[in-house]
Amino acid sequence: MPQLKRRHFVLGTLGAAGALVVGWAATPAASRLVPGAPLPAGNGQVALNGWVKVGSDDTVTLVMTQSEMGQGTHTGLAMLLAEEMDASMSQVRLEQAGFDAIYNNQAVILDALPFKPGDEGFGKRAAHQVVGKLLRTIPGLSGTGGSSSVTDQWGPVREAGASARLMLVGAAAAQWQVPASECRTEAGRVLHAASNRSARFGELAAKAAQQPLPTAVKLKAPADFRVIGQPQRRIDNAGKLNGTAIYGIDVLPPGLLYASIAMCPTLAGRVAHFDAKAAEALPGVRKVVALEPVAASLVGTGSTAGGVAVIADTPYHAMRALKKVDITWDHGPAASLSSAEIIDRLARTLDADAGNARLDTGDVAAALKSAARTIEVEYRVPFLAHATMEPMNCTVQFKDGAATVWAPTQAPGFARAAVAKTLGIDAEKVTLHVTYLGGGFGRRYFIDFLVQAAQLAREAGGAPVQLIWSREEDMTHDFYRPAYVARCRAGFDAAGALVAWQTTSAGSSLGAPSFMDNSTDGAWNTAYDFPQARVAHVPVESAVTTGIWRSVAHSQNGFFVESFIDECAVAAGKDPVAFRAGLLAKDARHLAVLKRVAELSKWGEPLADGPDGAKRARGVAIHRAFGSIVAQVAEVSVTPERQIRVHRVVCVIDCGLPVNPNLIRQQMEGGIVFGLSAALRGEITVARGQVQQSNFHDYTPLRIDECPVIEVDILAGTGAEVPPGGVGEPGTPPIAPAVANAVFALTGQRLRSLPLRLA
Repeated sequence: MPQLKRRHFVLGTLGAAGALVVGWAATPAASRLVPGAPLPAGNGQVALNGWVKVGSDDTVTLVMTQSEMGQGTHTGLAMLLAEEMDASMSQVRLEQAGFDAIYNNQAVILDALPFKPGDEGFGKRAAHQVVGKLLRTIPGLSGTGGSSSVTDQWGPVREAGASARLMLVGAAAAQWQVPASECRTEAGRVLHAASNRSARFGELAAKAAQQPLPTAVKLKAPADFRVIGQPQRRIDNAGKLNGTAIYGIDVLPPGLLYASIAMCPTLAGRVAHFDAKAAEALPGVRKVVALEPVAASLVGTGSTAGGVAVIADTPYHAMRALKKVDITWDHGPAASLSSAEIIDRLARTLDADAGNARLDTGDVAAALKSAARTIEVEYRVPFLAHATMEPMNCTVQFKDGAATVWAPTQAPGFARAAVAKTLGIDAEKVTLHVTYLGGGFGRRYFIDFLVQAAQLAREAGGAPVQLIWSREEDMTHDFYRPAYVARCRAGFDAAGALVAWQTTSAGSSLGAPSFMDNSTDGAWNTAYDFPQARVAHVPVESAVTTGIWRSVAHSQNGFFVESFIDECAVAAGKDPVAFRAGLLAKDARHLAVLKRVAELSKWGEPLADGPDGAKRARGVAIHRAFGSIVAQVAEVSVTPERQIRVHRVVCVIDCGLPVNPNLIRQQMEGGIVFGLSAALRGEITVARGQVQQSNFHDYTPLRIDECPVIEVDILAGTGAEVPPGGVGEPGTPPIAPAVANAVFALTGQRLRSLPLRLA
């Protein structure tokens, strides 16, 4: 018998393992309809799959995985279910999902894989197959972000609805002894025309649950949609108008205590010493607790500073006592930190480091060297806060070895795991209630405030504790949108044609693993057809806590790319819209959006002066993010005090198949105002390690009377057969460059730093 050498054994094992992996990857994707454990059902309810329950009262309950933070996703996803079930919207109820892997948000991770939009090649399909299967094996990866709610559940929720409808039809057919093919559904009923019989969903629910789960379902064609594509009112409007909607700070479990916190004003600092005698002597005070810094999650860097919290009977008692605590801070290594120095360091980094190329086509260096003309500029963007209207808060009760959590969170899985780890218990012993979120924008993907609340609950003797940050603590202890610096170069031939494009940026990687670093999103995968191009990034971290912000890397790269492309148009002596159209000639969807925004804004026609006699000018920008293409034209003027005023924004979006035009328009309007606030005023500065802004008086969003007229056009034609793209974030990136480009057209002054300020 031949001797089996170690080398042969290892190679043979690897070969076998590789074959197993390949075989596993090639097997069909696991269904997202059936959870590992049956759904719990209430009185009169039956679960027809992992997403749908039908009640004897005809209600149809959708298991909701997504957090509602004002974007309208609860309404959008309810529409998908109503459409495929042939239920009415008034029948649909929502119930929070558990942590089964079928509820994992796959789209937000698959979209982060490094494939260019439009790439449908084998490599991308294989990667999605393998990663998608892996994601079905890891529970607790549900989350709301990346404009992914509808894109992720476009398939599963519709399949769940169609599957449930078939089971209801099967139950009716069995009851009436007729072929199922002769039955149809309409407005929450199953009908059999030949016998003129019908039954409500509620009447059939119990028998439907005994039907076999369909192995394959046929989804409706877009031509048959009666709910999707129609303007629908939001299903959460009434509760938010009459005050019955429950946000995090509305939670009132029996015996609730309250906690206020003061954190070290220096980033990542901690408590050195504190004296709580004066605070503890006040009425209503239960306990004073020191808290250690809390590290960022996967989507951020740094740590929230340590602090001291007071637990008391009421928020008033807690806030009053907190002022009496004598705290000595350990300011740590960030005590001399300055945001100005950080940004200068980013620029110096670009002097010496060419960065890691995400896109590198042709010989850009040679093309720039031989170009008849080149231009080179630098852009800068500052740190930005999320500044949600509802500050960070969380309520936790830790009793009998188990925890109950009420939290406005975008990441329930992260939240549950963080609380469990903090309390030293299994995740299964944490019951999490996700409340409405008073704004998210990425901030509530972080778990720092939940960990603090859990630590306080551990000290509260079994009583629930609600931790509420003050506005000032929220503003000064955020995970900020990182500051970035970008160097851009372009080369032109003697005829003025663009021959080379190069951008290199420096700034935080946002904490993602290197292979998931998306810092160049919106720059490397732009739709422009550059003859030769290099897009690179240099990760540079600092002690400033940083994280994802609305539209993530698109927020800065939209400004860099669309400002520089405008400068290239000027350098080439061409109209900005015509110049862009030339580089988008091979992309019909982008070209259609650009042409439409030019048409609606009357681009090229003289623009009348304003009523005050001030001259006005237009600027354009177009950007693709999260599967949607948005173009905007801004009309601006300048006040005698050199302040920029934006009067009108024309916005055109192609988001593929539009689900709810109402929500799409609202999201474009919100994204524009959000982005415009940042473009004109948004800036977080750090001096001596401390954030200098503290509230809305010095970090000011646009006021109502300062908001421009916003006109939104949804261009469904070119993307009508394309599944829906995201709408929560794509409205934000184009507005800053559109305004900056308009200011240049008006004044001749090119603004290359945010916020936009005229000299």
